[in-house]
Amino acid sequence: MFSHVMVGTNDIARSKRFYDAVLKVLGAGDAFENTNKTGQRRLFYRYEGSSFCVSEPIDGLPANAGNGSTIGFKCSSLEQVRQFHDVAVANGGTSIEEPPGPRAGPAGVLDLAYVRDPDGNKLCAMHRPKA
Repeated sequence: MFSHVMVGTNDIARSKRFYDAVLKVLGAGDAFENTNKTGQRRLFYRYEGSSFCVSEPIDGLPANAGNGSTIGFKCSSLEQVRQFHDVAVANGGTSIEEPPGPRAGPAGVLDLAYVRDPDGNKLCAMHRPKA
């Protein structure tokens, strides 16, 4: 459904350190770095046909996290959910909500972990166990 997701950052070097470590857990390689024609630096992570992008805001205003927004990353196991969380926290992220683990909800049991990146963007690591 999605071709890419992009978040803003106020510190591209800090974001690169964070996302290089966190997205490596999911199998993504290092970012392709780009500077657009108006000077904003951007990072593009590509994996299995999808892209996750980080950019300095093109309008020149400070980046901020969207209140109510969450970006979900698909994980292959509960262990990968926990690793995503732990690597995120070790690289400047903040653990939020409940500790990583199984949670019952309307869609059944999901393995979940929630963190905020260094710019405050809310990320979710999710694994859907087979019934």
